[in-house]
Amino acid sequence: MYQPEELPGRQVIAVVNFPVKQIANFFSECLVLGVVGNDKEVTLLTPDKPVKNGQKIG
Repeated sequence: MYQPEELPGRQVIAVVNFPVKQIANFFSECLVLGVVGNDKEVTLLTPDKPVKNGQKIG
């Protein structure tokens, strides 16, 4: 589990410009990608070197 102070400034892989989806009482237009391990913990997908924010996934 990630602590809130670990996340600012961290680059993650995400898909944006999705149609709005309602998740409980929250509306989202972004899908952050991660892998669920055998222990049910989610590991965020990140680039292996710094990249310019907002670049397309190819």
